[in-house]
Amino acid sequence: TRPTPKPVTTEEVNKVIDSVGGAFNAFTSWENTGFWVKVAKKHLNLGLEFLEQLIFKPRLPELELERERGVILEEIKMRQDEPMIKVSEAFVSQVYSLTCLGQAVIGTAENIKSIPRTKFIKHLNKWYQPKNMVLAVAGPSSAATAGTAGLVEKIFQSEKSGEVKFSDQPGKLSFKQDKPQIQVIEKKIEQAHFCLGVRTFERTNKDRYVLALLNTILGGNTSSRLWNEIRENRGLAYYVRSSIDSFFETGYLVTQAGCDVKKLNESIKLTLNEYEKIGQKPVEDKELKLAKEYLKGRLALALEDSQDVAEQFGEDLLLEGKVRTIQEMLEGVDKVEIDDIQRVGGKIFQERQLNLTIVGPFKNQNQFAKLLV
Repeated sequence: TRPTPKPVTTEEVNKVIDSVGGAFNAFTSWENTGFWVKVAKKHLNLGLEFLEQLIFKPRLPELELERERGVILEEIKMRQDEPMIKVSEAFVSQVYSLTCLGQAVIGTAENIKSIPRTKFIKHLNKWYQPKNMVLAVAGPSSAATAGTAGLVEKIFQSEKSGEVKFSDQPGKLSFKQDKPQIQVIEKKIEQAHFCLGVRTFERTNKDRYVLALLNTILGGNTSSRLWNEIRENRGLAYYVRSSIDSFFETGYLVTQAGCDVKKLNESIKLTLNEYEKIGQKPVEDKELKLAKEYLKGRLALALEDSQDVAEQFGEDLLLEGKVRTIQEMLEGVDKVEIDDIQRVGGKIFQERQLNLTIVGPFKNQNQFAKLLV
């Protein structure tokens, strides 16, 4: 008789990559889950085998699952306690309420406690299939050769792809907002934190580069309008920034800041003023040029990290069905004109489309209702 295999511990799994000085992790966003390994070129074979085992042959022992439940429950508590995270997640839930995007990615404590192992297995068997996945390998040119493709095929050849029932996914998202929305979450903290933003459009929209430049000018770096107006000129906040996120069917732009409770109204009014200006007045030529060089410079820096390269190209292929070349992205940025910024700004920054989320020592939203009208 064959001896019973010794159980593999979490520590032993971690040592596989640690032993060669590599790093690995996983992440879950609203639309995809990713697993990554970063190792020296000579350990590529080990990295690929590690991923194959981890994704397609997980043991999911009950004891480890119970331990992981505790880890996730503590992460939920941490995110609830951190106002910068709390306000951001609450904003997204507000903007996409009643849709799948409005659900917390990490899940609820109740679900984490109650989901049985059988459901994990069912989910893995349904979705974790090669036909539903993209594998991106990035590194030195000598690693990205036909030999790498052959190695991938050899390691993953035993994996058979089942049928993924895309009809099980939610239908196309649609939104109708007739007036500004406000959400106030009471929390006894020294600072007030707010998110003020609007829904935009899907990731493949023709104006994707216009939106990226608009966001950069508005609050995307330390030369932006919001940074200068709220932090540098008035000293109202330690951090203030705007950012964008794009999904398969929708997207959003949001400004987030933390400030003194007594200065919250002023900070929100200044943000609204910048929204109005960028949609009604042309930006200066030097502003647009600076924003373009900033985005192109950030792209160049990202290309120096193989992990960023793999994530960028892999996500494009997974969600768009094709890979955008570096040249395509650079040309997309360069083609944007001043009129494009004003056109998109005027389209998205409309009063009825505003969403405001506040975390702080406030009882209700009445005192903020007049700010958005």
